[in-house]
Amino acid sequence: MMQTYREQSATTGSFRTSTAPVSPAALEALSDALLSERKLIDDLTEIVLRQRAAVAVDDLQAVDDSVFATHRLLLTLGEARKGRRSINAMAGCKEETGVKHLEEALGPWMTPKLRNAREELQVAAGRLSREIGINRRILREAIANSDSFVRAVVGAPKDAAQQGYGSTAPSAYTRSDAVAFSRTA
Repeated sequence: MMQTYREQSATTGSFRTSTAPVSPAALEALSDALLSERKLIDDLTEIVLRQRAAVAVDDLQAVDDSVFATHRLLLTLGEARKGRRSINAMAGCKEETGVKHLEEALGPWMTPKLRNAREELQVAAGRLSREIGINRRILREAIANSDSFVRAVVGAPKDAAQQGYGSTAPSAYTRSDAVAFSRTA
């Protein structure tokens, strides 16, 4: 009988690859890695907040700068996570062990410092997630308002669905006050 992935992961359950004690150096490195990731996430949260402020005052250059900074930080965060995966292996854990499962993976070797670093990272990630959600909502509204404004300025229908394909809505070629040039001979 073929097992599904979920059934296999439930039976394997352990996040450890070794039964050997975890070295203090590996625990320290893991703690430092979590704190570094938290710092990067805090920096990313600040960029998200700056982006929101830039949208509020229609500062397109600042919005563009925030997009570039976000991309750069996400790359750095990806590299930090790769480093943490290596440290996981050094600590006798599976590389893909996430921060939620560190306590289970390390068992008696989980230190208060490591637990605190993990909790700080999770809190920072939760805050970032909330701020990104707010920015998404604000950016959607800004785009919708901008689209409505442009439609009003150019005299287009208020709803794009009103125009549709094959409609007889006036265009530059059918308006009486418009001039159209053709290159046919």
